[in-house]
Amino acid sequence: MVAELQVGNVLKEMQLEPVSRLDLIKYAGASGDFNPIHTIDEEAKKAGLPGIIAHGMWTMGNLAKLFTEYYEEGFIQDYSIRFKGMVFLHDVITLKAILKEKQENKLRFNVQAINQEGNEVLKGEVLYHQY
Repeated sequence: MVAELQVGNVLKEMQLEPVSRLDLIKYAGASGDFNPIHTIDEEAKKAGLPGIIAHGMWTMGNLAKLFTEYYEEGFIQDYSIRFKGMVFLHDVITLKAILKEKQENKLRFNVQAINQEGNEVLKGEVLYHQY
């Protein structure tokens, strides 16, 4: 239960499946972001990238999965994210959250996404509002 969490507690980390082209095609359709650097190798290379990259918002959206077991108790009220690196095809991303601050029904978490090489690709804060 979210009410039992104390400052310094770490949520159960989550490792995503390797990023697939199909994931990115589906996300492009859902988000309306059809920039070809996310789905077409040749276009990504023309843009100076070594290959296609995941949408930053795909990674950010996946962070919400860390809070799935707490959605009956509250909701994510706010996100504040900085993109730190690119996520490439076949990367394995691990999502992490630690409770930074707790005031009444507001819990502030530091969150991050790390690739299989240990590089941080996204970091920020999530403000969770408990009912």
